Amino acid sequence: MSSASKPMILEMRRVSFSYSRSQPLIKEISLEVGEGEFIGFLGANGSGKSTILKLGSGILKSAGGDILLWSKPLPDYSNRDRAKLISYLPQTLDIAVPFTIRELVGMGLYPYDIPPAMSVDSALEMVGLQDKSSAHLTDLSGGEKRRTFIAMTLVQGAGLLLLDEPLANLDIKYQIELVRLLKTLRNEKNISIVMALHDINMALQFSKVMLVKNGAILGIGTPEEVLTDTLIKDAFDVRVNIIRQTDGSSYIHYGANA
Repeated sequence: MSSASKPMILEMRRVSFSYSRSQPLIKEISLEVGEGEFIGFLGANGSGKSTILKLGSGILKSAGGDILLWSKPLPDYSNRDRAKLISYLPQTLDIAVPFTIRELVGMGLYPYDIPPAMSVDSALEMVGLQDKSSAHLTDLSGGEKRRTFIAMTLVQGAGLLLLDEPLANLDIKYQIELVRLLKTLRNEKNISIVMALHDINMALQFSKVMLVKNGAILGIGTPEEVLTDTLIKDAFDVRVNIIRQTDGSSYIHYGANA
């Protein structure tokens, strides 16, 4: 099924937002996330990625435009019902709480009177933390903390994950492991995932990319369509050469700043 024919999970239609009345941060953006899509959301620091994800999750309220979740206006959902459908993972997970991994993952059950299909044990096994279920959150590496929160999301049953820079401050090994895990979730559970990034080379690995600058969408499409020399120069103010290999892979060669 092409992305154009996938059922729409999240739609933003001319959405605006401002922390200050005199200076709008998000400027009438429109975007769509289809069922089972895995999207790299790319932009420089301060470009508005985090704010857009918070708007999509319902944490922030838009100043204009419409946000639809499964074709229903996002504000029409109760907090509890919204939590069954959508999960937002912030970039910073410096949470000093005395919970074990099992206890934290079990908190994903809070929206439900009757537990959903996936158990805590199944979620822990899926993210590879079943052997550390008794460990405390404060004793985990950054990658393990992120996997713990993803396991909580699986128990929560959300069909849409909005992840804000989940690869930040992770060693390359854990970056690769986390991306592999997310792709597995997409393939096996048909979960839709939007992952904010600032690494252009990592964005080349996605089938769909959204590029943002100063609260506006510069492009949405395949990496070949969006990650061009011109648009990257516009978004990041850096000159690059995109090297495309005969096997279909690509990588970015950085040049001098403009």
